[in-house]
Amino acid sequence: MEVEYTEEDIQSLDWREHIRLRPGMYIGKLGDGSMPDDGLYVLLKEVIDNSIDEFVMGVGKKILVSINREGMCEIRDFGRGIPLGKLYDCAARINTGGKYEGEAFKKSVGLNGVGIKAVNALSEVFEIQAYREGQTRRIRFEQGIEVEGSDVTEATDEPDGTCVAFKVDRTLFAEDAAFNLQFVERMCRYYCYLNTGLTINLNGRNIISRHGLLDLLREEMKDAPIYEPIHLSGDDIEVAITHGDQYGEEYYSFVNGQHTTMGGTHQAAFREAIAKTLQGFFKKTYEPSDIRAGIQAAISIKVVEPVFESQTKTKLGSNTIAPGKETIRTFVLNFLSRELDNYLHRHPEVAEALEEKVKESEKTRKEVAGVTGKVAKERAKKAKIHTRKLRDCRVHFDSKSKRAKDTMLFITEGDSASGSITTARDAETQAVFSLRGKPANSFGMKRAALFEEKRNEELDFLHLALNIDRSIEDLRYNKVIIATDADVDGMHIRLLLLTFFIQYFPELIQEGHLFILQTPLFRVRNKQKTIYCYSEAERDAAVRQLGKSPEITRFKGLGEISPAEFKNFIGEDIRLEEVTLENAHNLKEILRFYMGDNTDDRRQYIVDNLRIEEDLA
Repeated sequence: MEVEYTEEDIQSLDWREHIRLRPGMYIGKLGDGSMPDDGLYVLLKEVIDNSIDEFVMGVGKKILVSINREGMCEIRDFGRGIPLGKLYDCAARINTGGKYEGEAFKKSVGLNGVGIKAVNALSEVFEIQAYREGQTRRIRFEQGIEVEGSDVTEATDEPDGTCVAFKVDRTLFAEDAAFNLQFVERMCRYYCYLNTGLTINLNGRNIISRHGLLDLLREEMKDAPIYEPIHLSGDDIEVAITHGDQYGEEYYSFVNGQHTTMGGTHQAAFREAIAKTLQGFFKKTYEPSDIRAGIQAAISIKVVEPVFESQTKTKLGSNTIAPGKETIRTFVLNFLSRELDNYLHRHPEVAEALEEKVKESEKTRKEVAGVTGKVAKERAKKAKIHTRKLRDCRVHFDSKSKRAKDTMLFITEGDSASGSITTARDAETQAVFSLRGKPANSFGMKRAALFEEKRNEELDFLHLALNIDRSIEDLRYNKVIIATDADVDGMHIRLLLLTFFIQYFPELIQEGHLFILQTPLFRVRNKQKTIYCYSEAERDAAVRQLGKSPEITRFKGLGEISPAEFKNFIGEDIRLEEVTLENAHNLKEILRFYMGDNTDDRRQYIVDNLRIEEDLA
């Protein structure tokens, strides 16, 4: 059957219709506010970014941010104020802004005049008011449509600046969408770390930083550093560096004040530069992975007209520090090779502690790799075994070229679940690794000892399958997906795997590679329709929708889902929950309590918090 394609099929959407129809293009995922990368925080950040630009220009040293229980956000800065005659254009005319010409905003994050319009279009209520030279003007919108405006009036008692208030449209976001004030506070703290001298007042409490990235690193460090953090700054660059006892690498990277949570060219340049600089300083060819093992660092650079890989600006794509200027790689390398080298010469005690850490990491790596003939033979035997446990895919992920971004490894429990996924998967890009029983609790174990013990073979096979023995850069799959049953045993296995990755390969999480597979808990169907439900609330809604006692199936294990059905849940409509380490200042204490050798404490906690059915009635 031929489908007609005529002039009637061509549509033109105005700016607000397009944003509301495709919000993901502008703010990433919508979400309910339970994750720090949900769209609510992107909207809030778009507004605050404009106020930060005013501070950078030398006006408005204080920003007021308030969020009430109803979800209304208000941001008031004391900058120059939007020119009153252009207030509507700045709020509701796409690609309109004050950052296109001149020197003022060459190193600004938001250059395309879209951000504030996205906030307007995706808000139930959006109000913007500018104060300028004793005059003011205010406009109110609902879902991006102007509903109330005002002429220019006198405001002699109000200082210059801009006030924006908005409440997200819950017909687009989740019905219970709400801001997590911990996430908002962290956002505000980061703004202050990157802009020393700025004060952000969040719901009546002042946040300020006096030492920039040094304050950030001290705040984020979960344990005492091996040496006092190194703090270096220059034109358009600032870094803070130290090492801890953890195994992985931890970075906080920023471009023009934007927190690039997914890194980018500047973070890659920093990782390369720190290795080359220290190799040169120590005059030894230490492995880069040994130099960076346990590193905790923050880097902030300023780039003229930065290019990001998405509208949400979480990853820098620019290669040069400015059009026609040196590369970011050269800029960062030159800075570190000069300033870090000088610092270490002036502080020999730091240099000594740093090299000791590198040597310790080198020793651990060699122990894990198994340099003796006996361990090498055992490794070869394990490699053969792990190929039987791994149903591999045809292509693999390359972190440097970003080839095969859609590659996935599903970590399953038992043959039944792995059989269903293996039959349903796309063998081109989806691999399956089958666990035999529960893996060991790896909490508190030295990495070398972990892989030597027989009882830990499952975890050894797994990290061999992932190919992360030497470096996370060698990872074979872009998404590592824990796919365990929705029961107590499945949850326990999930926690054991999370403990393993958090302790030994935290960068797998920090770089956005680890996920939890969400599969339906219920199938509700009648003769006409089948609905898969991921919660009891969805199940109840499906029952009401189908009516007349539909058949309800509770999936206790993944093996109970047929391969034909499984294809729906690991294909285009796959539901993945990303594992993050946000707000994990006390992560070690949490792991120690839940996974450590303190059975009595946990038993008492369960007794103290036990609820029986009568309590819940």
